[in-house]
Amino acid sequence: MKDNPVIFIKELSEQDRPFMLNHFLGLSASDRRLRFGAVLPDEAITRYVNGIDFSRDTVFGVYESTYNLVGVGHLAFLDPVALPALDGSRSDRIAEFGVSVSAPMRRKNVGTKLFDRATLHCRNNHVDTLYIHCLASNKPMLCIAEKAGMKIHKDHGEVDGYLHLPSLDPDSLRKESAEERVASLDYALNGRMRDIVRWLRKLGLSEKAVPSSNRSSDSV
Repeated sequence: MKDNPVIFIKELSEQDRPFMLNHFLGLSASDRRLRFGAVLPDEAITRYVNGIDFSRDTVFGVYESTYNLVGVGHLAFLDPVALPALDGSRSDRIAEFGVSVSAPMRRKNVGTKLFDRATLHCRNNHVDTLYIHCLASNKPMLCIAEKAGMKIHKDHGEVDGYLHLPSLDPDSLRKESAEERVASLDYALNGRMRDIVRWLRKLGLSEKAVPSSNRSSDSV
């Protein structure tokens, strides 16, 4: 069985919005239903992507070497009063997590890695509870949630999940900082390689003239 690719999680910003739109528009009808709870048309997806406020929410992504986003995790910071509580308690700060992964990258831990990064980011930003809401038929999301130890409540075909998080510590801060630096470096190196390939094409040379990297073409 082929090994899973190395996955780098990068925090996204305004410049990534067009790539995010391409990612979501590339989801099939069934994938859109699992991600958004309904089969959203292209116009609604465009409004969703254009409406993301990067100064309020945090979005993480996994890029292929071709600059295609193959995974997106969206952390939206919420008012805890508006959410149901499983045990009668309320959280001081809560964030909702939603994730989507392109079909070719399924079963390669992309969704799990995005969830782990979101959890780390929440801890380091004093968020004490991570929340998910999805359809009960969303087995990949439920698998991630159960593996993480979330408290799960199912009702009328929908699921609410809560994960109470530990406080930040020096290790969590160092880990997230290191992950972001590595992902940013990988992104920059792939961008430089893309520029070289474009330059070779202008000269009429083959892309094979570029030395291959250690990463396979399907890695992220």
